[in-house]
Amino acid sequence: MRTGRLIGAGRTADVYEAGAGWVLRRDREGAGDAVAEGAVMEHVRAHGYPVPRVRPGTTRSPRTELVMERLSGPTMLRACLDGALTPQDAGGLLAGLLRLLRLLHGVPAHRSTGSGVRVLHLDLHPDNVILTADGPRVIDWSNAEEGDPGLDWGTSAVILAQVAAVGGPMAGPAAVMLAALLADPSALTPDGLAEALRRRAANPTMSPDEVAALPAAEELIRPHLG
Repeated sequence: MRTGRLIGAGRTADVYEAGAGWVLRRDREGAGDAVAEGAVMEHVRAHGYPVPRVRPGTTRSPRTELVMERLSGPTMLRACLDGALTPQDAGGLLAGLLRLLRLLHGVPAHRSTGSGVRVLHLDLHPDNVILTADGPRVIDWSNAEEGDPGLDWGTSAVILAQVAAVGGPMAGPAAVMLAALLADPSALTPDGLAEALRRRAANPTMSPDEVAALPAAEELIRPHLG
């Protein structure tokens, strides 16, 4: 479909204007499955989880292009960088969204039927949460799968712990977010943490520094396992 100006870019995709109230996300690597992602988003939205609306069947490349509602507001990460949100509040908000995912985990899975199998986001971090006037909205469901809820908590914890372990200007805030994320009882489990670490190590988008930081990231998380 015809697109407008480029308004955002991530590690593997670009986002363009796509008419009033809509954006088009295009996977530049050609390895995504926008049809499946859109179906998951519509499934979780139907059960009350805060995600953008999806407009299916409107592109010539349905496997790599997804049209969705345009959201107005900063990402959680931008709000932290601008001082509008403290790292502790950001971590608490992530925990709240994961608790909502725990409620979502009580909803039947989208495809699977096994006991305990639920929809998982698997990339919930401050840059994938848009703070709109109507509340937070969770974006980028391209990694979504169905499985054990502990893996969602493990993945979010590892992402924050990696940033804290790598160092740099976001290391301190990320450590605060991590502590706030795991301050309350969570569904984080040893198995979920181990699988999250394995997946991050095998992720081709990780830099060498990010992969090298995984053992230190694990050490930051383990005290919260109880």
